[in-house]
Amino acid sequence: MQEAREVKNIIFFFVFFREDMEKVNIRFHDNGTVSYQHKKILRFVPELSVDRTHKITVPNIPLLTLSTQSNNMGYWLQKTISVLLAMGSSKPFVSVTADELVFGYDDSLVSLAHKFYPKRKKPSNKMGLLISRNGTLAEVHNMYTGETGMQEFGLLANLNGKETLPYWDEAPCNDLTASEGSFFPPRYFTKRDVVYLYDKDLCRTFPFQYRESGEKHGIPADLYTPPEDVFEDVRQNPENKCFCPGNEYCPPKGLQNISPCQYDAPVYLSFPHFLDADPSLINEVEGLNPVRQKHQSYFRIQPKLGVPVEGKVRVQLNLRIQQAPNINPVKDFKTMVFPVMWLEEGIDELTPPIRRWLYVATTFADVACPLMTYGFIIFGSCLIIAVFVNAYKSIMFTKKTIQIGMKNLRRGSLLISSNRLISRRETYTLLEFPDVDADGEV
Repeated sequence: MQEAREVKNIIFFFVFFREDMEKVNIRFHDNGTVSYQHKKILRFVPELSVDRTHKITVPNIPLLTLSTQSNNMGYWLQKTISVLLAMGSSKPFVSVTADELVFGYDDSLVSLAHKFYPKRKKPSNKMGLLISRNGTLAEVHNMYTGETGMQEFGLLANLNGKETLPYWDEAPCNDLTASEGSFFPPRYFTKRDVVYLYDKDLCRTFPFQYRESGEKHGIPADLYTPPEDVFEDVRQNPENKCFCPGNEYCPPKGLQNISPCQYDAPVYLSFPHFLDADPSLINEVEGLNPVRQKHQSYFRIQPKLGVPVEGKVRVQLNLRIQQAPNINPVKDFKTMVFPVMWLEEGIDELTPPIRRWLYVATTFADVACPLMTYGFIIFGSCLIIAVFVNAYKSIMFTKKTIQIGMKNLRRGSLLISSNRLISRRETYTLLEFPDVDADGEV
């Protein structure tokens, strides 16, 4: 059992990569949706990392996956696998460079799986933790643009043409009513306190609950964090039962099975350092220290536009190792959940042009729009008054001849009582008209 004790004391040192992401192959559709793919480029960040050629000792994930799955096989098949692994000098831990850990290294078991896996699900021929995240991803997202209503703005209409997630058989686990993180349905319109995020790494739609109002750089932004029961034990939150269908192992609080998204490897999702998880998970591995400020996921979302102004999705990938007494290389391992790595994805700061646009569209607009409205009303009223005054002057102060009864008034102006006062530039002349009887006689 010496090897198992060594496992407990391993501390991992990871490298940092910045992920630049853009949307490519963008197509707008007549039904108010837009389809696109993500292109992700990982860039090494040397100032935050060990040297990318630095050797790191990590679990042999392909071997530990095979040993765990061998428990569902017969005894003689297990012994055959054990002999083959011994011939190949397979060990439970491997030493690789930081660069190889992320972008891939040669492994005989992975190469074998690549040859025999169905073509539609064929994995890479190398073992790398983020090998599938570098470049244009295969998933085609189809998202509502808000043209048909802001209630659906930013939500996924379908993924690869399917309206539910293919990894799970039942709702709510296979529900795809979520955003992919660029936009969210604005709370100002939806009046809902929960938004949902989809990311392939999460293997599900992930809820974020409204916590409080706030601001970022003067821009109103509401704070959202995951609810407490998102990784809850199925006995406390029955909705999580569909993540472990049938007789499949249902993990304790703090873990979620994501093996359908990882080529059926026994990979489990948690928050970094097992934040909010069952204490038994933390006690299995020394060196873990969950801190909410460092390890909690969150978003700050502008409530009227649904645009995230800040956010981090922080998750940890873990390997569940099952005891396999018939597989020699790992026979001394006990059943445990082993942390492999944790990911942090999100935005710290908006670019200055986007920040200015958001400020103008929200904070400045809230003040400017009423002022502009009242300004236009006043301007319009003044314009109408000016038109009427101008029309009045044109009619009443005309130099044209005005016909009144049988007489002509020239250079005419105001008419007063039965007498007529004609305004002239030089003098005023009072004119009297004789009375006329019914027969027209004077």
